[in-house]
Amino acid sequence: MPGPARPFRFGVNMLDFGSGPQFRQRCRRAEEQGYDIVHVPDHLGMCAPFPALVAAAEVTERPRLGTFVLNAGFWNPALLARETATLDQLSGGRFELGLGAGYVKAEHDAAGLPFASPGGRVDHLERVVDEVTRLLADPGHAPRPVQEPLPLLIGGNGDRVLRLAARTAAVVAFTGAQQAPGQPEGTMRLITPAELEQRTAALGAFAEGRAEPPELNFLIQRVVPATGLRAALEELRPYGPAMSDEELLEHPALLAGTPQQMAERLRAHRERFGLSYFTVMDSAMDDFAPVIDQLHGG
Repeated sequence: MPGPARPFRFGVNMLDFGSGPQFRQRCRRAEEQGYDIVHVPDHLGMCAPFPALVAAAEVTERPRLGTFVLNAGFWNPALLARETATLDQLSGGRFELGLGAGYVKAEHDAAGLPFASPGGRVDHLERVVDEVTRLLADPGHAPRPVQEPLPLLIGGNGDRVLRLAARTAAVVAFTGAQQAPGQPEGTMRLITPAELEQRTAALGAFAEGRAEPPELNFLIQRVVPATGLRAALEELRPYGPAMSDEELLEHPALLAGTPQQMAERLRAHRERFGLSYFTVMDSAMDDFAPVIDQLHGG
């Protein structure tokens, strides 16, 4: 949904927890490198998001803190509102709540939680969003968040999720992959750049009339120096076997080249798709940091 160009924002998604001191040091390094937000995902087998973000808040001053994204199926709205308000208080008003419908059945099975149909998972996401929003807006709710309203990020690509995001979210996080048709649950394929363009246009239509349209986020899956381009293409090809090399190189999930070339590619993504907020995996923190230097304030 291209429009007036937003300033760039950059996040890092902390998948590799390590020890407590190691995690805190990586959060400090992210701040030093210019990242605007420290993200933590919500998957079994990884660190719990809220304690990790409290630890990040203790050792940083500038970056915001976000869940990227919570699986709504894991959460009761009243308990989530308590966690959210507490973290916003402890971080001095730096928290951004990210939510999605969830997609990994094995995690629900391991937690002993039902795994609904896609429509049922979106139904639950809507209930959680509406109830948490209501609770946090209630002057009588304790604890109180610092931010009113607290920024909400919603992740997904489907029409129902985008309609919900157009109504409620400050940020919409588009996913570069979706369930591969006819394949086992959890088998993902990259959507094409043309499909992504259609999805951002759909959000624009759903959000028409908003005083300020939502900010658009995208998770970059691979950041590759110019010398590793061929290997990166081959690594991604199973996820987009029908895509040409050109389509893969144009895909926001893959960023390759020199820092200057990567910066130009992100400018092109902002122009074409309206994306201005990019998140990278923590394994790419150091490779991506020079790109931040190229684009901050642009």
